[in-house]
Amino acid sequence: MSENKLSRREFVGKTVAAGMASALMTKGAFAKESKMNKKVLFVWGGWEGHEPDKCRDLYVPWLKKQGCDVTVSNTLDSYTDQDLMNDVDLIVQVWTMGKITGEQSKGLVTAVKNGAGLAGWHGGLCDSFRENTDYQFMTGGQWVAHPGGIVDYEVHIVDHKDPVTAGIKNFKLHSEQYYMHVDPANKVLATSTFNGEHDPWVKGTVMPVVWKKVFGKGRVFYASFGHHASDFDVPEALEIVHRGMRWASESKYAKAENLISPVYPRS
Repeated sequence: MSENKLSRREFVGKTVAAGMASALMTKGAFAKESKMNKKVLFVWGGWEGHEPDKCRDLYVPWLKKQGCDVTVSNTLDSYTDQDLMNDVDLIVQVWTMGKITGEQSKGLVTAVKNGAGLAGWHGGLCDSFRENTDYQFMTGGQWVAHPGGIVDYEVHIVDHKDPVTAGIKNFKLHSEQYYMHVDPANKVLATSTFNGEHDPWVKGTVMPVVWKKVFGKGRVFYASFGHHASDFDVPEALEIVHRGMRWASESKYAKAENLISPVYPRS
């Protein structure tokens, strides 16, 4: 990553912290939080088109500034390290596609069931290990299409009270708009609407973009934006992921939440 790119993102981070964050915190979004002080496993790799290395260079320094003890890994074998997985508070994964072995999958899924938080974005979390349904059950969604490729779309905040999105307004992105198969038990925080320009039969479809869920004792956070690391030059996108990681990291320490909000009417 170039020095210019880093300095630009540092500027964005300062802008969020100095301007946007002050307004958001007054609305009660993590108003009492300071340092995270958690043990974090940051796993990056897979398809290089989603810039996992740049995402690593963007988020690992931020996590360390939050007081986190961060283990950075570019191998899925980290999930088989029982001592590490028993001790970790938050797992951040940026690994698109690829294969995961049964032992690796079991280590990850078990850790989240036992209370580790899991956070990620775009294909790095919900287009990983396409053949592994246990993994998809945990994450709450799977990418299936991005009509038109890179397009302009708007992210609509639908939950203005949740601490992950409180005080954040709708925002626009120039990126891939993910069409996903989604767990109806997810608590959806933001959506986007497909205009049908590229695939007319999905015109008007409202698709979850940001959600959180519980899997066993673990908290899972996901945002579908982040095709390139430059998506996080948008302050709202960066802030949502920061908050999502913070929320997920509290799995072992905060009171359990019932997040299920059925989308289907009951007879």
